[in-house]
Formats: sequence, C-alpha cells, structure tokens
Amino acid sequence: MSPDQLQSLLALALGFAVAGVLATGYQCVTERPASFRLISRGPRHRALAALPLVIFAAPFIIMRNTIRARRLVARRFEFVMLATILAGFWSMMSGTVMLMLVEAVEQFFA
Repeated sequence: MSPDQLQSLLALALGFAVAGVLATGYQCVTERPASFRLISRGPRHRALAALPLVIFAAPFIIMRNTIRARRLVARRFEFVMLATILAGFWSMMSGTVMLMLVEAVEQFFA
C-alpha cells in the first residue's frame, strides 16, 4: 500500500469517525437525531450555526438515512450503493480537512 493510499484510507476513517462523534454528540445533547433539516428550519442565524455540524456530520447522516430507508422502504441496491459512495467521498474530504487541521495545529505548537 502506497503512502498516498494509506493517507486516503486514514482520511476516510477519520471522516467517518468525526461524523459519528458529532452526530451522536448532537443527539445526546438535544435528544433528537441530527439531520439536513437543521439548515432549513428556524431563524437564519440558527441555520448558519448548524451548518458546520451538518457539513462534518453528513456522512453519518447519509448512511443512517440510507440504512433506515433500506429497512423500511426496501430501497434498491443501486440507490444504497450510490449513497454509500457519496458518504464515503464526503467522509474522505472532511477527513482530509481534519488531517490538515491536525497538521496545522502540530506545526503551530512545534
């Protein structure tokens, strides 16, 4: 496995981990699951404040909704696969941002 592949795998795992922690933490605090509706409900300042949460928790939200829809509505395999690829790509991108943030903090304190 090349170093680039390893870094992409690490970014993917970190993205899903951060998404899970954020979504679960939000649910623990508010007693309702995080959803994309957070950015369309309520006053504009509340939606703007919820935007970073939704951006980084999106892979978890996508997968949770996909699994729930697969069980309840019996979604087709193609739809589930497309949602999984989308969540994986989004997770890798947010994980890359998190890795860059960790590296920036590390260089700041070094």
